[in-house]
Amino acid sequence: MNIIQSIFLGLVQGAAEFLPISSSAHLILSPWLFGFEDPGLAFDVALHLGTLAAVIFYFWKDWAEIFKITSKNFQFSIFNFQSISNDSIFNSKENVGYPKNILYLLILATLPGVLAGYFLESYAETIFRFPLLIAFTLSAVGVILYLGDKYHQHRKNLLGITWKDSLWIGLSQAVAIIPGVSRSGATITAGLFRGLGRQAAARFSFLLSAPIIFGAAVLNFPQLVKSGLDIHLIAGMASSALSGYLAIKYLLKFIERSSYAVFFWYRLGLAIIILLAYFLRG
Repeated sequence: MNIIQSIFLGLVQGAAEFLPISSSAHLILSPWLFGFEDPGLAFDVALHLGTLAAVIFYFWKDWAEIFKITSKNFQFSIFNFQSISNDSIFNSKENVGYPKNILYLLILATLPGVLAGYFLESYAETIFRFPLLIAFTLSAVGVILYLGDKYHQHRKNLLGITWKDSLWIGLSQAVAIIPGVSRSGATITAGLFRGLGRQAAARFSFLLSAPIIFGAAVLNFPQLVKSGLDIHLIAGMASSALSGYLAIKYLLKFIERSSYAVFFWYRLGLAIIILLAYFLRG
């Protein structure tokens, strides 16, 4: 793999991690479609560290306030999963409020993904990587995203999120272990079906990405250490961090004035390209 391929895959990973188009599908399909070797697990870990840096850098003030408020009001019980009316953490710069129990809601939403990763990791690295399966999941989840965006009422902001909303979003994240589903696509779609506004669903999805990406990176970090850092890994990590940050920033701005329909059409188009490539290659 040359340096151009490293940067290209980093840009793809960073953007696709946060846009609802499936980063795992793009990382699998890019070498397959363009004819270069799969860079391997260590490179994937480096790219995910880049996207982790992006989401932490973008939301660092939010995370700092979340941990600060949580530490002052620490009481870990099932009652913490209930939304607290008019009691919030407020990001004055972006005019966004979070319930004070937001950390507990994020923990609850993370658990299904952790369990899915633990029990289904071997499948995710083998049979789930089949191109026809990816084409199906890209198109099927794209349709569900389109329907959720077009026909459901999107009235709730994050101050109205409940533990039931969080659990449903977490269960959808578990399904995203299948390439083509998309972690952000699944969690945003689940949020829309639970009545969250477009931006609220995306913001919760982005916050939720931090613990799951961190956990996956820690689990596979020995592979990165074993392979050692080189210019290709560093270039991929840097480009994924940059494109991830820009994807978060501009998606949040984009959905203020538009819908998620463009991502449905993108997913459908990519699924058609996969099918054509698969059958033309025999």
